[in-house]
Amino acid sequence: MGTHFERYHCQMALPGFGRAAQERLQNAKVLIVGAGGLGCPAAQYLAAAGIGTIGIADDDVVSVSNLHRQILYTPHDVGLPKVEAAAAKLQQQNPAITIVPYRLRATSANAMALIDGFDLVIEGTDNFETKLLLNDACVLLGKPLVYGAIYQFEGQVSVWNVLQEDGTHSPNYRDVFPDAEKAQVPNCTEGGVIPSLAGIVGCMQANEAIKYLIGSEGLLAGRLWVMDVLSGQSRSIKLKKTDVHIDHLPEAVSVITLDELAHMEDGNYELIDVRNEHEHTAFNIGGMNIPLAELENQLPSINHAIPIVCYCATGKRSATAAALIKSRFPAATVYSLKNGMAKT
Repeated sequence: MGTHFERYHCQMALPGFGRAAQERLQNAKVLIVGAGGLGCPAAQYLAAAGIGTIGIADDDVVSVSNLHRQILYTPHDVGLPKVEAAAAKLQQQNPAITIVPYRLRATSANAMALIDGFDLVIEGTDNFETKLLLNDACVLLGKPLVYGAIYQFEGQVSVWNVLQEDGTHSPNYRDVFPDAEKAQVPNCTEGGVIPSLAGIVGCMQANEAIKYLIGSEGLLAGRLWVMDVLSGQSRSIKLKKTDVHIDHLPEAVSVITLDELAHMEDGNYELIDVRNEHEHTAFNIGGMNIPLAELENQLPSINHAIPIVCYCATGKRSATAAALIKSRFPAATVYSLKNGMAKT
């Protein structure tokens, strides 16, 4: 363990912490999925605390619009893969730990293998599809998952699927949000978010991870912590288990790029803009305009005998739309336009 433990003196001086707890952190393996507003502060504090191995999974690159809340990055990183920029800085922050970058998007094809080698997963994603996927994979593998979400001025944190003394597991995402697959809450790009909230929630996630790894009391398992940064108030909501049963991962939503769409055979596909009407009127690339909020009622009008391509501003709402259409028409070929209108 060596003399580098000197850097952890202040946390080791905590009552009930000591060298034994620090060694548990040193031996721990934590996976962070999403190197954005939540993943950045979570990774920074876990690296500083001496987590032995930190994996970071993300397939995105740094953009200028990220910088106001993803403060691990600088303007010099714009255009670089997030996991590469993050790994370099975290390794510089603490050379004694191991940082493992995974430049990929978590899917039903790779989630189980990705998660399996880690003790705990922190999810810092901004879409319901990936949150559900990670939740289900962690339930199937018996891994705890630290959940975080931010929207405008409100943040949430909980720890899903923690093994209890009676052999059961604490509530998971599907217990608490049974209708998440139909949810239509905009992400940060579309709905806005105050940057400091990302830091607060990401730090809370890191804190819960540390608490879990050292066996601390008061873990947010079976509780949902909610913070409103406008009022400065927070509350803790007690959660209940339901009879939800998870025996497989949700099918991944297929994505298509603009170049691939342009070469699709004879343009024989159904193109659907799932943004709001005013967004469609301002600028669009064609197709029907069926806002996500109205999609479920409009499903019978969609021609699912040919490929269906959904698009939106960033690819988030279109992924939700594609998953909804696929659930109604399992045999249909359905795509979400990768990165949405942001790349047009």
